[in-house]
Amino acid sequence: MSSISTKDLSCLPAVPELRKLLQSLAMLDAIFSPEWEDRYFSFDSKWGPGEQMGSMRNGSGDEFFAHFDRHGCFMKGFDHEASINRLDLDSKLFYAAVPPGFQQAIVEPAFSTEDVTFCLWRLNGEEQWSSAEIDLADVGDDDDPDGSNWMLSPLDGAPESYRAIAEAYYERSIDLDALAAIYRHQKLTDELVSQLNAELNLEQVEQDAAEIGYPCT
Repeated sequence: MSSISTKDLSCLPAVPELRKLLQSLAMLDAIFSPEWEDRYFSFDSKWGPGEQMGSMRNGSGDEFFAHFDRHGCFMKGFDHEASINRLDLDSKLFYAAVPPGFQQAIVEPAFSTEDVTFCLWRLNGEEQWSSAEIDLADVGDDDDPDGSNWMLSPLDGAPESYRAIAEAYYERSIDLDALAAIYRHQKLTDELVSQLNAELNLEQVEQDAAEIGYPCT
């Protein structure tokens, strides 16, 4: 797993690749967990006109939201146990440098933007991600003071990274070849679905695939 954090975002995929990756992760979670409430990753390909939204929620109060639109991608994350919370920072500090095109996302109630430990963005055409410039000098020697490392590193694009999380979260072994096929956006078939979850068939996940925007036969 490549290390990604607000200290080094070089391994975080570009906007189109990140969108596709989050769709793959959401599709995998839909296959492993028919109940939406129990899923780790989700993706709404029809969040709004020309907008999509990917998210992660671990059920313990930690989450990130990635909002995609014609400008690029805006992402905010929150780790409820992150040491940065001890600074009791005003959430507005995290959004001070966010480009005007993403201002609507900053006030979107569904993103719980007042709960934030890191914020990043990338405009279409830019060659790198940007993040909020927050002084973390007072949080001590914590290697992951804002929670961005453990939350973002699974987004390195490697199927093995997701498998490590999913096998622990869902308490099952996962076929790496089938998982990699989902990473490649291979069209869903009964065979592929059953390789990942023998208790499901293609028909049972077609509605989820449509919501996610994942290709389906």
